[in-house]
Amino acid sequence: QVQLVESGGGLVQPGGSLRLSCAASGTIFGIYTMGWYRQAPGKQRELVAAITSGRSTNYADSVKGRFTISRDNAKNTVYLQMNSLKPEDTAVYYCNARRGSYSDWGQGTQVTVSS
Repeated sequence: QVQLVESGGGLVQPGGSLRLSCAASGTIFGIYTMGWYRQAPGKQRELVAAITSGRSTNYADSVKGRFTISRDNAKNTVYLQMNSLKPEDTAVYYCNARRGSYSDWGQGTQVTVSS
């Protein structure tokens, strides 16, 4: 079982930046595909970005060129660098760990983009 704790959310103006962190414990972190998802009010949870154990990445079209996912296996942490933030990026952001049929989630961190 993986325990995931997100941090780094907050209120930021349009065009600003935030870096989210997700610290994992209780497992061999490096073997998992790690992902960031988000859920806005009244909408379904959607994939934002993911990074495999081999460091291959994929991104939602809406964030390509603005967001960057990375991982530090020595620190058991995955990051999401978010630049050029837009009001439509406002959501609760969740960290996910996945390996085969196993999947686990963090508690989420709120990101609000507003002037």
